[in-house]
Amino acid sequence: MIELKSEREIKMMHEAGKMLACCHQEIRKIIKPGIATLEIDKFVEDYLANRNASPEQKGYLGYKYATCASVNDQICHGFPNSKPLQDGDIVTIDFVVNLNGALADSAWTYSVGNISAEAKRLLQITKESMYKGIEQAQAGSRLGDIGHAIQTCVKTAGFSIVRDFCGHGIGRTIHEDPVVLHYGKPGKGLRLQEGMVITIEPMVNTGTWQCQIDRNGWTARTVDGTLSAQYEHTIAITANGPLILTEQ
Repeated sequence: MIELKSEREIKMMHEAGKMLACCHQEIRKIIKPGIATLEIDKFVEDYLANRNASPEQKGYLGYKYATCASVNDQICHGFPNSKPLQDGDIVTIDFVVNLNGALADSAWTYSVGNISAEAKRLLQITKESMYKGIEQAQAGSRLGDIGHAIQTCVKTAGFSIVRDFCGHGIGRTIHEDPVVLHYGKPGKGLRLQEGMVITIEPMVNTGTWQCQIDRNGWTARTVDGTLSAQYEHTIAITANGPLILTEQ
């Protein structure tokens, strides 16, 4: 069941999203070779606590951390750990902010020191594909329009779009209807309505799109050991077009 959000609810989610975006900007400043993802996780938890907010995914289905920190071949749901990041790594930091009961969700892939030309292009295309999808998030359009725009961008670049994970509705809980695929056919799927709030969060691999799950039951990684990146925004569907809630 899809719950349409009121202007007041969207405004509250926007406030949570702006805080999330500010936190990502601070994360960018501290990521460098030698820092551990557990240190980043603590930074995020402290940052939110100091602003009367909390990381919504901590405790979600038993998840123990404030963030997901996925390094190199990890696609998503990587566990923060004490291993120092190395020069040339890429790391996706994904988290959900709860501010006064309103949620916002956003992920960004960061470069650690000097990364390869292939990694730079992967980050560029992944971010570009997300914004191509956002452009299609118009009232009256269909979910397939979003997926097709993302898939076309990624495929044209010679990369692959992950199919095992998707975007979603968000509101009072992290995951709500509808499911937002990052591939599809234009003109197909659910019609978007004003008041819907969704995430658009393509995960893109340099190799094959297939994934495997680690023994921890959470972390997904590429089956061929190639790099993976992700960018995510929370979007409100409005009469004036898509409103990105997770930008400053």
